[in-house]
Amino acid sequence: MKKINLFCDGSALGNPGPGGYGVVLRFGDKEKEIVGGEEHTTNNRMELLAAIEGLRALREPCNVEIISDSSYVVKGINEWLSSWIKRDFKKVKNVDLWKEYIKVSAIHKVKATWVRGHDGHEENERCDKLARDYAEMVKSKL
Repeated sequence: MKKINLFCDGSALGNPGPGGYGVVLRFGDKEKEIVGGEEHTTNNRMELLAAIEGLRALREPCNVEIISDSSYVVKGINEWLSSWIKRDFKKVKNVDLWKEYIKVSAIHKVKATWVRGHDGHEENERCDKLARDYAEMVKSKL
């Protein structure tokens, strides 16, 4: 299996408000950037959507390390998801996205790693800029 690093970040201006996400996929010395967003969303939704869209871009089963500054995404993936599934997502926010995450992650071996945001981590800073720039672009079109 290919080893992929998936760096991701999300942003919402107003939370809720216009939002964006940024992803950097890395395989060896190859990289791909992915951006997107929504007109009315939250930080947590954009953080999770970044991970989803990064996984969706992979064409074959991979060993994926998701690197994010979102405790919500990292703990959701590594710690909380199995119990949420057992209790049928009762009292869980963003169920639609967590169910989508389950679908897109199913063929991969996924581990999530937390990094401190706005702390000079090169790829995290890059994803943060991609996410913020996209959110600003969405806002400018409203």
